[in-house]
Amino acid sequence: MRKERRSRIGSYAISSSMSTRDHRQQPCITCTTFNILAPIYKRLNINNDQDQNSRESDYRAYWLVRNQRILDSLLRERSSIICLQEFWLGNEELVNMYEKRLGDAGYLNFKLARTNNRGDGLLIAVRKDYFRVINHRELLFNDCGDRVAQLLHVELAPPYSPCRNNNTRQEILIVNTHLLFPHDSSLSLVRLNQVYKILQYVESYQKENKLSPTPIMLCGDWNGSKRGHVYKFLRSQGFVSSYDTAHQYTDADAHKWVSHLNHRGNICGVDFIWLLNPNRYRKLLKTSWSEAVFGMFKYLLRRASLTEKDAFAFLKADSDSDWITYSGFCEALQQLNLTGHCNGLSDEETKDLWVQADIDGNGVLDYKEFQQRIWNPTWSEQKDDVIQDDSPKGREEQTIGFSVENAVLFPPEVEKGMWPENYSLSDHARLTVVFSPIRMPCSQLIS
Repeated sequence: MRKERRSRIGSYAISSSMSTRDHRQQPCITCTTFNILAPIYKRLNINNDQDQNSRESDYRAYWLVRNQRILDSLLRERSSIICLQEFWLGNEELVNMYEKRLGDAGYLNFKLARTNNRGDGLLIAVRKDYFRVINHRELLFNDCGDRVAQLLHVELAPPYSPCRNNNTRQEILIVNTHLLFPHDSSLSLVRLNQVYKILQYVESYQKENKLSPTPIMLCGDWNGSKRGHVYKFLRSQGFVSSYDTAHQYTDADAHKWVSHLNHRGNICGVDFIWLLNPNRYRKLLKTSWSEAVFGMFKYLLRRASLTEKDAFAFLKADSDSDWITYSGFCEALQQLNLTGHCNGLSDEETKDLWVQADIDGNGVLDYKEFQQRIWNPTWSEQKDDVIQDDSPKGREEQTIGFSVENAVLFPPEVEKGMWPENYSLSDHARLTVVFSPIRMPCSQLIS
């Protein structure tokens, strides 16, 4: 009885926040992201067996019951959008079970397996009464982690669209992904690269289809916290963490919630639903990418206990001059393990970084350029700017965006930074966010 009551806490909070808006006749949509822990990765300790190779996938009764419970919880909540990671695509029975139960509940399902037959993958399910599906695209990173991403382009259906006229965009781009786990520092760059590829792909898709600025939701297991480079990179592109927005958390509140108990026994917050509204200013993507890599560069220099002057001397290498040469820059990147291996920066990416750092274009970096681009970058702070509608009434192009009404993590203990011992659905918490569609002026995509 107690377990059933606790399992309904998240659903109650979500349904309550939606019902409070009924009298205003502005229906909400909900989005859930959940890494459901593929049975091929779930370790079992049966009869105190110490064999670490024992996996749930070898015991049908175990994975079947757990995934039935996962589906029960998802269908109780009935989110408009469901994004799952570590979906066991290698097992036909499990796939058929999800497709049937979600399909019977009125969902359209889209699946994508990881490359190189890794066994698991992604699933997006959207409710047919909420959306018309325009397109589904697959992004294969083809990197060392065999990771992938899904892009779903949908249009809001009445009555969930706040407007009906042809001049107003009513579309959403939804991304679902599961980034690489950073087993060592070199893989942090791979993870950053995966996000860069996602944003490049989304940008290309928008241009290819001549889309006006459209709300973008990035859902999934990002395998990185609010203190990481991926978080800062997405913030620099105008994205906001929906959960933190709902709870009015700042970057200083990173410790207040967690969403994952990892295989090392550490708890951390890695599951996000990122939102980019069409009225937010956006930097050039390549500029944000350079900022993020230079941020990683500085982190590695500081981790080596280098002061500002020591770092400049390190980059100068053996040069007696008062500037950094391109060869010294490349040598420093290699010593910091950012280049020189298959997961490192490419020659083209290295040259792009150099061009961004060489502000005056004279072929070398002086101390001021080193400060402005690497040590104390003047471009790194993201302003929470929005487009102001100062134009005459009716002339500003309108689109839809979303306000964040509520966000709930389940089990509820994780919202207090704790991991409950009796939680067995997954090693991740389920995150659900309530969004309210609103009309707003749109910004222009930066080309």
